[in-house]
Amino acid sequence: MDISALVIALSIPSGITGFCFWLLERKMENREKERAKKEAVREKQEFLIVKSIGAAIALGEATAEAVSRIPDAHCNGDMHAALIYARNVKHEQKDFLTQQGIEAIF
Repeated sequence: MDISALVIALSIPSGITGFCFWLLERKMENREKERAKKEAVREKQEFLIVKSIGAAIALGEATAEAVSRIPDAHCNGDMHAALIYARNVKHEQKDFLTQQGIEAIF
């Protein structure tokens, strides 16, 4: 065998192997891009869920306060207890999110 035939014989499997690795790398990059996109959507969804929970608690607080000011409503202790509970949960959630934010910074 001469040198040119040897070089060609060795380069064909190397070329095929290199091409296969290039295809695998490209596939992995596409999967990583797709995963990053899904993660961004999930983060946005979590953010909106937290905001909607805050909005629901604020609406419940406003409704309970408004009903308690109506003289003929005769609010019982359940509404006042629910209002206190909602406020406690709101503050607990705010404290948790603040703690998570601080931990993410450091």
